[in-house]
Amino acid sequence: MAIQKWWKKGLVGVAAISMLAACSDGSSSSGKEVDSNLALEELIEKAKEEGVVNSVGMPDTWANWEETWEELGTEYSLKHSDTDMSSAEELAKFEAEKDDATADIGDVGIAFGPIAKERGLTLPYKTSYWEDIPEWAKDDEGHWIVGYTGTISFITDKNSVKNPPTSWEDLKNGDYNVSINDALTANQAHFAILAAAIAFGGDESNIQPGIDFFAELAKQGRLQGDPSVANLEKGEIDVAILWDFNSLGYRSQIDESRFEVVIPAEGSVTSGYATIINKYAKNPYAAMLAREYILSDAGQENLAKGYARPIRENVTLSAEVEALLLPDNMYKNAKPVKDQKKWEETTKQIPQLYQEQVLIHAK
Repeated sequence: MAIQKWWKKGLVGVAAISMLAACSDGSSSSGKEVDSNLALEELIEKAKEEGVVNSVGMPDTWANWEETWEELGTEYSLKHSDTDMSSAEELAKFEAEKDDATADIGDVGIAFGPIAKERGLTLPYKTSYWEDIPEWAKDDEGHWIVGYTGTISFITDKNSVKNPPTSWEDLKNGDYNVSINDALTANQAHFAILAAAIAFGGDESNIQPGIDFFAELAKQGRLQGDPSVANLEKGEIDVAILWDFNSLGYRSQIDESRFEVVIPAEGSVTSGYATIINKYAKNPYAAMLAREYILSDAGQENLAKGYARPIRENVTLSAEVEALLLPDNMYKNAKPVKDQKKWEETTKQIPQLYQEQVLIHAK
């Protein structure tokens, strides 16, 4: 993603914070005991000794992860690699590689955080910013912590759609193709279905209106997969349903004047992405330090530069970075999930519902 870089803010330093980030102990696949109760300066030293952090689902082009990885390298000499994958694939990887982990940290949709904890795949670490994180956005023990929020949006190619949709009703009554991710695995697609369900009278415990909406698009031959930046750029997609930070990022990368980005008027859903640290990580301290940095002022502004809204409400963004985001009034009908437990149950049902009721009609 063509990220607009304004400046490097002051990085988290050893002297900046001396408080403990309390959590329970664990162990990694390297066989060493992991102490999550270290003071930050001790954590930094251990992370530097490891020297590497390997992530999954945190590619450079997603929410400006690139700049955070660069700064972790500059400040703490951490080398980094990422393998991009969906939230479900991240959990499967953690589980499959218990004896020889290749991933240290991942970024998953909030619904997958409790699942990862339930499966015993996570190493808890609260970070020194614990009190700044809303209750809904963190596990009590620090097994998962949301770093940023996203809201389901429409991005429309004005070259092929002369009247870009501003509502779900517009989308329903149009004649253009519509694209979402693979709902069998992708968290972003699950929330696109939930947002449609909310618009047509459903909620996290009643996803059927959203399934019906996409089934109708499929029957009309209007449903298209893979809303990638490459397919948007080639003009193969008329309207894609994506997180706002992805829509804004893709628009910036391709052509600001060519695409319209809106939050649908009747309603949308706001959610978060959470870091999970692999219980079997070979570089657990580097993973903890990465989480620490992500929640720092600099890390939060980096995410905003990638069009994601920071989870810490007490972070003040520069005027230049604030201007990258959509206006606040677009979000008046965007709400978070009310009942997280019900949503966890629903997300487990979506793949089968989508396969049986939507994909069966796809052409």
